Amino acid sequence: MGKKIKTIVFATLFLVIICLIGIYEVNRSYNNIKTTNYNIITNKINNSANLVIISDLHDNQLGENNKDLINKINELTADIILVAGDVVNSDSKDSKIVTNLMKQLCKENQVFYSLGNTDIDYIKSGRSNLAKDLENVGVTVLDNEYEDVKVNGNIIRIGGMYAYAFGLNGNNDVNKDTMEDGVYDFLCKFQDTDNYKIMMAHRPDSFIFGNASKVWNIDLVVSGHTHGGQVVLPFVGGLYGGDQGWFPKYDKGLFDLNKLKLLITSGLGSGKQKLPRFNNPPEAVNLEISNE
Repeated sequence: MGKKIKTIVFATLFLVIICLIGIYEVNRSYNNIKTTNYNIITNKINNSANLVIISDLHDNQLGENNKDLINKINELTADIILVAGDVVNSDSKDSKIVTNLMKQLCKENQVFYSLGNTDIDYIKSGRSNLAKDLENVGVTVLDNEYEDVKVNGNIIRIGGMYAYAFGLNGNNDVNKDTMEDGVYDFLCKFQDTDNYKIMMAHRPDSFIFGNASKVWNIDLVVSGHTHGGQVVLPFVGGLYGGDQGWFPKYDKGLFDLNKLKLLITSGLGSGKQKLPRFNNPPEAVNLEISNE
């Protein structure tokens, strides 16, 4: 075999190996669900509470009828489940994949939900009212609303919102006159308690930008939206993250951000992005909140 032919053969084998690795990583990033564990310590609760957090399903199915996802969540024995938006796609034909999943989860769990951008687009399309669909199977949908929930003898305030937590006047400051209607008053009421406060806000950008994290007295903001950066590069991290743009600082994880903690899950799927999820397995977050 001549030197030129050997070079062509080795180059071809190399390309085939790279393609196979790429196919494997994309497949793993939509089908091999993992659990990420976090612990938050606070003096605002007396007894430990266990929360499971998911987001960004985008009509993905992990196992037949999402059986793998349901089994994974049930293994974690959550006290409550928080779903931080984007369970459907903007162009989903209906909400059956999601309502079937939530119906199963609601059999043994309290499930709370806040809307994401693709959910809102789906509702606007008129195919069905996703919020009503979810409520009909037992989910509590919170859209600029909150509930005080009893969890293991603790009272935890859980809220949900999609709007930005700051003004839209170019300076991005917290200003009632420049914020979306009702959001300032809602956040003022939400933070007015000594109990532990969790806000589901699909876009982490809602609290990252401006001075929102310096102003609002919220213990924990739970978000999705970034898909962990969609493509995760070794030693670098996520490639792209919503309003944060390329190589986002806050792609996934638990962050201390001024007055609040920000927990971003990489989610369970993705819509029709230009690039598929890569090196980025679907994630269910298991969060323990304790006082020690």
